[in-house]
Amino acid sequence: MELFNIKGKKALVTGSTRGLGYGMAEGLMEAGCEVVLVGTSDKVFEVAKNFCDRGFKCHGVKGNFEKREEVYRVFNEALEHLGGELDILVPAHGIQRRYSAEAFPVEEWDRVLNVNLNSVFILCQEAAKVMLKKGYGKIVTIASMVSFFGGQTVPAYSAAKGGIAQMTKEMSNDWISRGININAIAPGYMATQMNEALLDQSNPRYKEITDRIPAHRWGTGEDMKGTCIFLCSHASDYLGGTIIPVDGGYLVK
Repeated sequence: MELFNIKGKKALVTGSTRGLGYGMAEGLMEAGCEVVLVGTSDKVFEVAKNFCDRGFKCHGVKGNFEKREEVYRVFNEALEHLGGELDILVPAHGIQRRYSAEAFPVEEWDRVLNVNLNSVFILCQEAAKVMLKKGYGKIVTIASMVSFFGGQTVPAYSAAKGGIAQMTKEMSNDWISRGININAIAPGYMATQMNEALLDQSNPRYKEITDRIPAHRWGTGEDMKGTCIFLCSHASDYLGGTIIPVDGGYLVK
């Protein structure tokens, strides 16, 4: 089991006050990591304190990833909490906006791309600068089902998540020979706040999606833990640029 041992590693997990980011951050702490959480509100400090009260090593940083200068500030503040060391990055933050493509406001396009793609590039780049110096690091980006297909009424989100998948592949080509493994998890349909509109059982899409999931249920943050720990451990040392669906079998139905 030493292959999966990540005890003592230092990790930064964004979007980690709820949903999938919370589940992955919790999983890393349960496996012995020290984790910096990042959220957009003061809730991040409450969540971090709750983890500390449970005996975990946890810190909170508040930041708005719509603004480029904030991305750098958040990263540097997180690094300070971790004593200048970083072994694991999981940029799990993201926003969603729903309009048909012809009506999608360009301001919302910019906002989604800034948060869901541009800020992830900066975080990966800054993390790599730390990791390359020691020849070791694990980065787990968060792709999506719409990294594989187009989706509907989510043109900006689809563009960003397609970009995450391709960026992950390219960065792997640049870094894997120098000790950094970067791979992506593509969550399936998850019971999170981002999918609140789809989770309304009166929405015909809810039944359509649920009927296609062979596991017969939507996923949760708990379902992300195992794959995340695998990708953050030595068990994944020969993986690079992979996009791993965690989707209850949705893509193969």
